[in-house]
Amino acid sequence: MEIKSYNFSTIRFADLQKIVAIRPQRNLSKFDEWFSFEYSTTEGEILFLDKLIEKHALMLATYQEEDLKMKFLSPIFNQVDFFTADFHDWYEPTFGGFVNGVELKGFVDFMVAKGYDVPEKPYFFIQEFKPSIPDRNPEYQLLAEMLVAIEKNERSIFRGGYIIGQFWKFVILEKIGENQFEYFVSEAFDSLKINDLKQIYIILQAVKHLYCQD
Repeated sequence: MEIKSYNFSTIRFADLQKIVAIRPQRNLSKFDEWFSFEYSTTEGEILFLDKLIEKHALMLATYQEEDLKMKFLSPIFNQVDFFTADFHDWYEPTFGGFVNGVELKGFVDFMVAKGYDVPEKPYFFIQEFKPSIPDRNPEYQLLAEMLVAIEKNERSIFRGGYIIGQFWKFVILEKIGENQFEYFVSEAFDSLKINDLKQIYIILQAVKHLYCQD
């Protein structure tokens, strides 16, 4: 019997609905614990974020995927420092698994996971918008990755985010029953505004300190 398979990069919401019962919900209070994490940014961290905006503000809208990743996103991830003895960050690793008998697979833009030479247990994903492929939706790619992570981790909740240019949104996916899921999307954060970028930085610190655990 042929196994049905989808690639993260081309999956549509209609495809996800064929695999599981999934629906969006609007409830910003779902993010309260995550977004209220107490983290005191140092003067050095604020200066770093301010300089990042100053350096890239005029050019960020023109950056292609690799430019955005290497010049603007990677410095933020490195400053958060996801590299620990128990887990670390991965860029474009292969990832995949089965959800309700359907294979979902592909490359992940950014992942925090446990593992040595290959990611074994995922904790967090970020999906980056590819401006050269405007008909693909990073939200649906992220959801597909998160569905696989929930099944692999045998958990009922997973967190991630996606980036479209300068704007970041964060997502919570919850399993509410057998092959039944709800997801919640945060309001957008503008990474070229210092207060928003500071909040993005704290949100990523919360991922590191609260959610990268077995």
